[in-house]
Amino acid sequence: MLQLNRRKQIAVYRRDIHHFEQSTYIEVPFEMPEQVEEVHVHFSVQSHGEAKPVIDLGVRDSHKVRGWSGGARSEFVIGLEKATPGYLPGELQAGEWAVLHNAYKVPAEGCEVTITVTFYFHTARWLKGDLHTHSVNSDGTYTLEENAAIMEQLGCDFIAMTDHNAVSQNYSYPRNTSVVMIPGMEFTTNFGHSNFLGVLEPIDDFRVKGQEDVNARVATARERGAKIVLNHPHCDYCPWEWDLFVDHDWWEVWNGPWTARNERALIWWQEQLASGRKLVAIGGSDVHRPDPYVKHAMPCTWVYAEAKTVPGILQGIEKGHVVISYSPEGPFAQLTCGDYMTGDTVPAEVTDNIIAKVEHVREGDQVKLISEQGVERMEVCLTAGAYELEMEQNGRAFYRVEVWRHFEEVDKSLMAMLTNPIYFQR
Repeated sequence: MLQLNRRKQIAVYRRDIHHFEQSTYIEVPFEMPEQVEEVHVHFSVQSHGEAKPVIDLGVRDSHKVRGWSGGARSEFVIGLEKATPGYLPGELQAGEWAVLHNAYKVPAEGCEVTITVTFYFHTARWLKGDLHTHSVNSDGTYTLEENAAIMEQLGCDFIAMTDHNAVSQNYSYPRNTSVVMIPGMEFTTNFGHSNFLGVLEPIDDFRVKGQEDVNARVATARERGAKIVLNHPHCDYCPWEWDLFVDHDWWEVWNGPWTARNERALIWWQEQLASGRKLVAIGGSDVHRPDPYVKHAMPCTWVYAEAKTVPGILQGIEKGHVVISYSPEGPFAQLTCGDYMTGDTVPAEVTDNIIAKVEHVREGDQVKLISEQGVERMEVCLTAGAYELEMEQNGRAFYRVEVWRHFEEVDKSLMAMLTNPIYFQR
């Protein structure tokens, strides 16, 4: 769903291994191209006789051995942040690499190895996940492994485990998962909560007495590279009672199930946008434990990212390339104007119409196109599937889209999706 097929390149290498090479290490060189995000290596061995060969597997990059699995594996994956156990994730430097073989047992007649190397290149694409969750590292009941497994089952790409005033979770993230782990901490005070995302230890001490201390903690997190989110700012029980204009990057407009507190956060955000401010809105489930309503990736935050990495995801959010849906199944919308998309600022010389392509709507859903003037257009979906709106710029500062749906479970019409704005230069 909404995922672009990643551009890939496949190279196949064959190498005869002779009996006299038994008990030696063999390299099969290959060239690592530029801009590779993930490399998959698979090998098979064909005996030239009746005896079964035993050939071990590993790999080196241009500087060092990056992994070794001996005879335990016939394939491995190395990515920027995740890798098969026994192999090191990290930068995939362009240059000469080599598949390593230990010719442990070679038949008298020799054997042949066939190596398939698949390169997956950086491909900008929509990724989905949850930017506000908890674990046993604070007051949650889920282990880190359980959180990761649930997100993987949901088909999500990333999770931030933002435990209250704790960073221990950032040092014990599970590695055997395809889900990107975004370091996080929920800076939790008696008068409001804020997520610090992207660094292992954003602050050294969470205790504060007043606004001056809050400003100092935020400044420290900022200096260390954290992205700062004001969480559930209009919550009934733990609102942000500090200065609403404290230094921050993003606004948690949607926390958990859609309720009046989110409606208030939405109204304030709309006012900021109408005043000319560009403020990125995000969502988070704030899940702590099994609950019939508060669940992982509900809401789900979608990010158009250049790479499936922590920096790639955070940079995508910073650009405003963000859509929030009530669940990982959507609905979902893309806003475009010429070559520009959700979060972008369209130059004044671009006069194309705005196109909103909405996917996975249901019959009866309401699609709203909103500017600083409020709701400018509202249409009811007569059929399920995809829906498209087109509108002239009309000199507006921005447009964004909301989808509202009647949920029979609670017999209410609630937010099902909202996009960040596409802005227009005046």
